[in-house]
Amino acid sequence: MPTPSLYAEARDLLLASAKTLLLTGAGVSTGSGIPDFRSPGKGLWEFVDPFAVASIWGFRTQPDLFYRWLRPLAEKMLQARPNPAHLGFAALQELGLLQTLVTQNIDDLHEQAGSRDVVHVHGSAQGARCLACGNWVEGKHFWHTFLADSTLPTCAQCGSVLKPDVVLFGEELPADRLAQAQEAALTCDLVVVAGASLEVMPTADLPLLARRRGARLLLLNLGSTMLDQQADLVIREDVTLSVPRLVELCRQNILDKMTG
Repeated sequence: MPTPSLYAEARDLLLASAKTLLLTGAGVSTGSGIPDFRSPGKGLWEFVDPFAVASIWGFRTQPDLFYRWLRPLAEKMLQARPNPAHLGFAALQELGLLQTLVTQNIDDLHEQAGSRDVVHVHGSAQGARCLACGNWVEGKHFWHTFLADSTLPTCAQCGSVLKPDVVLFGEELPADRLAQAQEAALTCDLVVVAGASLEVMPTADLPLLARRRGARLLLLNLGSTMLDQQADLVIREDVTLSVPRLVELCRQNILDKMTG
């Protein structure tokens, strides 16, 4: 159990930073009922070959297999609501303590919680694109139509199967979003990593980019990561508990300064 002094140190890191980058992963959304990918016994990759069901070449050859695998996840994402971690990060942004929010998650729970200008480096399920003609469609109608009858969603312009606007294995990350995230890493004072295993490149390299430029590193993760030894501080607790606690400490400090 993290001690009060550990939380006080984390609060001080946030308050001392003029430019903070937050990187979130699947562990932030598990509290909203969306499973992660790698947890033993329950991760999305536990019982399937990810390169068969979630690769760009798999999608092109067997889109029906891809959509059968995706359907339960899509149902969970549509039903999910922001949890205390999402709401806490939105509050930190409102307090001026968080300047850039980069997420590996394809859901829109950060936006639902009130966060602004979220950088989705792995794409977002809030839209779909036709690989044949480039037509893009809004996600809400796309998902509700697909979940209603499991029919493969097709492009209204050319009839090809639509692909959710997310990054699959074998695809490169969107260049503009990756560049935005890397620029934030190269110019920030503090990186906060929350609910991310830091196993997927090049996103996992963002904290290292920042560290090489002298930034501090705060890890908010229930599990360990390869960067634990390089972090200034690690709080090993569920983010639905740690983030609200940090927000309250920061808010109280700001209030005390205003009234003192």
